[in-house]
Amino acid sequence: MTPREQAVAARAAAQTLRGLSTAARARLLRRVASTLEAEASTILAANEQDIRRGAATLSDALMARLRLSPRKLESLADGIRDLSEMEEPIGRILRKTELAPNLTLQQVTSPLGVLLVIFESRPDALPQVASLALKSGNGLILKGGREAAETNRVLHELIAGALRPDVSPHAIGLVQTREEVGDLLALDDVIDLVIPRGSNAMVRQIQQNTRIPVLGHADGICHVYIDAAADPSMALEIALDAKTDYPAACNAMETLLVHRDFEGLEGVLEGLRSAGVTLHQGPETDFRTEYGDLACSVRVVAGLEEAIAHIHAFGSGHTDAIITADRALAQAFLDRVDSACVFHNASTRFADGYRFGLGAEVGISTSRIHARGPVGVDGLLTTRWQLFGSGDTAGPFSSGERTFTHRPQD
Repeated sequence: MTPREQAVAARAAAQTLRGLSTAARARLLRRVASTLEAEASTILAANEQDIRRGAATLSDALMARLRLSPRKLESLADGIRDLSEMEEPIGRILRKTELAPNLTLQQVTSPLGVLLVIFESRPDALPQVASLALKSGNGLILKGGREAAETNRVLHELIAGALRPDVSPHAIGLVQTREEVGDLLALDDVIDLVIPRGSNAMVRQIQQNTRIPVLGHADGICHVYIDAAADPSMALEIALDAKTDYPAACNAMETLLVHRDFEGLEGVLEGLRSAGVTLHQGPETDFRTEYGDLACSVRVVAGLEEAIAHIHAFGSGHTDAIITADRALAQAFLDRVDSACVFHNASTRFADGYRFGLGAEVGISTSRIHARGPVGVDGLLTTRWQLFGSGDTAGPFSSGERTFTHRPQD
């Protein structure tokens, strides 16, 4: 199939998908989850091929993102089952208004249409994104990184196969080449949203080469600010988790900001060093670096104002956290730091669709239009207006014969 044919087929299959009952789509998602578990050995064997091929050329951070495990597959299956049990997202009434007697308007949720999701390195993104598209009634075309080509191929075949007989497997498409992506980016009449998951360079390149709306984040430069009133043991524990739990993740801490009067500074820095973290300090430090590894920048600041100014100057609007016992100060931080996710006394690693209870995420958005932060099912929906009349025409309202009531309805 050509890219256009693939996109058109995805749109047609999505029409069938959104017409299924809630129970039918839940069964479909459970079937996908069971397939991942039943075919775990096949998936892991394909992943091992990608691991062997990439061992000589990929960084440790990319290898960490590439590798799947039985536990990760179990977690993916659990997340998909959780998603299957969530409330019906399509056709949810957001607003209902009586325009006039016997003339009622309602605003309801609706799928966006066809999504193009481009991701690098992480094959676990494929089942996450596919399950979100199925739950939200959207068609989907995926493009994964070539370093995970074999894993992505197997995952796609298994998931697409699990859609039968309820929905055409074309509801979820997979492309392999950059040329195909270029062709897809030109299809603004068929594809409704592009979601890139990858490097800053990749996101910007996509934004510059399509008229389709793009939803995504560029860098994941996340900060942890330790206030003077922070508990030293809590500060160390959160800083360690934010940096070392999964250094390659976009929600890992990249810059540690510390109040100059915080008494536990040396303990926190020594704890990070002992965990293998390289600390970058001093006037030559590039605070716009996303390390994606066991490394981070460190800066001592005079207080909250300087910390917030630093975050707004060097951050990427992803996730930032404050550690302090001062609740008023914490609230000021949460109110004023203009990031998608802002936390108090918690690790930045909580910025995740599954951990937020969204079931999964299609990505993290740092844009300020449409969805922001972890994007789950709700971020893949738009709205439509439905009007229920009884032979009504606009003329009587124009002439004054009838008047609008605009009365909210339950």
